[in-house]
Amino acid sequence: MVLGALIDAGVPLASLRGALGSLAIHADVIWTERVTRAGVSATKFCVRGEDGPDHAHDHGDDHVHDHGHPHGHHEQHDPPGMRREARPTDDAGRRDVRVTQTHEMFHHHRGPHRTLVEIHRLIDGSALSGTGKDRARALFTRLGEAEAAVHGIPLERVHLHEVGALDSIIDIVGAVHAMEQIGADHVIASPLNVGSGTIRSAHGLYPVPAPATARLLEGAPVYSGRQAVELVTPTGALLITDYAESFGTVPAMRIEKVGYGAGSRDLPDTPNVLRVLIGRADPASAQAVVVIEAEIDDMNPQIFGVLMDRLLAEGAFDVFYTSIQMKKNRPGTLLSVIAAPDARERLTATIFRESTTIGVRYREMDREVLEREIVTVETPLGAVQIKIARRNGEMLNVSPEFDDCVRLATAHGRAVKDVQALALRAFADQQA
Repeated sequence: MVLGALIDAGVPLASLRGALGSLAIHADVIWTERVTRAGVSATKFCVRGEDGPDHAHDHGDDHVHDHGHPHGHHEQHDPPGMRREARPTDDAGRRDVRVTQTHEMFHHHRGPHRTLVEIHRLIDGSALSGTGKDRARALFTRLGEAEAAVHGIPLERVHLHEVGALDSIIDIVGAVHAMEQIGADHVIASPLNVGSGTIRSAHGLYPVPAPATARLLEGAPVYSGRQAVELVTPTGALLITDYAESFGTVPAMRIEKVGYGAGSRDLPDTPNVLRVLIGRADPASAQAVVVIEAEIDDMNPQIFGVLMDRLLAEGAFDVFYTSIQMKKNRPGTLLSVIAAPDARERLTATIFRESTTIGVRYREMDREVLEREIVTVETPLGAVQIKIARRNGEMLNVSPEFDDCVRLATAHGRAVKDVQALALRAFADQQA
């Protein structure tokens, strides 16, 4: 489903065939089909099993895996309902990819099972970039480690049922190649619907998510929807958790391309597809922040500086104090902290630990910040950094770095305002 969605979003199938050809995989082993899932048109990526055209994959979708095939051997390996949204991230053309889970993936295959060493050897001889080879090897190793931990055996003794089969190799190596083609700098995924019920594997009947899947999903936000099927498979869990920098809602972005990858199942109530959104981050869009406040009237003033330093070190965007008049006519201080919403718990813990307050309040709001750039200019007194602020490409503010101006003013016995003027003049000359 991942490969179907990325191909649907613009990755050429010919390019993928070329990359897989370096693994001695014939071009006719993979193809795509146009299908409909609960009314949504999508690309179904198909893989012919190693035993020939009579052996194929049966996939579902929902998470991060990718294949689709007409026939079926059953071994669970598909990604479930994810959607990937890829989007460039800034003026430099960096990209973000967002993956949103929509359905389940169920992967089946049969054929020769290669060892981890054999797979690494194939990857070393592939046409992937050096970085891509490193990532592909790391992905297979991580999958093998998850299986080893589940079965309580050393990594070298793991029997890589799915990992060593052709379709899983295509899934993982193909996904690495496709993501290199997309060139995304950021990948964001939705929380993952793992499904529910049980699945039958080579080792017996397992609860959903399967043991290896659950281990690979450690640290990722998951939930169970109403579908009593496996919606996240080991391969899907592996790819999403490796590529996703964060999980959450669709970020502020300007969508350039949309791709849908189909699973084999056609669920009656939900499109069994994985969606990829590719685009550029919108620098003018609002950014969600949390504002944390606490009133303090009984703390040693020396501690305020330490508290500010600790909060900034913990990731706060800004920390400031305001003089206030509290009840019983006591003068006090209002602590205000601005941070990312997911940092609230961490920063609240720091406030309680480092201050004397016994309560905090918080609220979420949006903020907009200008795009920022730092350049260096040469003045007769030395180098000064200049901070430039833009909105939608328009330069709105130019400010010399104050610490640089103080340093040069002190070294040359000049007034700080004179150094600032020299820096602004040097910047203007540089722009002319």
